[in-house]
Parts: sequence; structure tokens; C-alpha cells
Amino acid sequence: KKELYHLEEAAIAGHLDARHNLGCYEGGRGRFERGVKHYIIAANLGLDESIEMLMKCYEIGQVSIEDFAGALSSHQAAVDATKSPQREEALYWETT
Repeated sequence: KKELYHLEEAAIAGHLDARHNLGCYEGGRGRFERGVKHYIIAANLGLDESIEMLMKCYEIGQVSIEDFAGALSSHQAAVDATKSPQREEALYWETT
């Protein structure tokens, strides 16, 4: 109970992994609609794991093509918004 409370608080504060984990929690309890909403929010903010989970949900019929396409385009926009020459250079030096 305490864990769920803190997970919800973190998700409300904008922690993407917490939002994704809430989706996993809700899905594990059989509340797929609520879980999908959490995945969509996290995906819209750029979390790759949530896009992957939405793809799996789409494959089993839990997500409509419209919802998946909307989340995918929002995800790409969020990822593009975080790109910058400084980040590209930092990533280059991190991997070499």
C-alpha cells in the first residue's frame, strides 16, 4: 500500500518510470484500461519502454490503432524535442 502511494506521488510529480510502473501495476490487477492510460502518458513524454508496452497491448487488442498512432507520434515529438548538438556530442564521448 505504501509502495503504491509513493509510486503514484512520483508519477504525479512527472517521474516517467513511475508512470510506466503504475501501468504495469494496473495491468497486473486486470485494470487494463487504466494501465494503458499510464503507458500512453509515459510514452507521450518520451519513455521508450511504454511505447514497447503499448505495441504489445495493441497486438493483443487492448489498444486501438488510433491511440497507438497518437502515442507514437507524441513520443517521437518528445524525443526530438530533447535532441541538441550538446547532447549528441555528450553521447558521442560517452560511447567512445
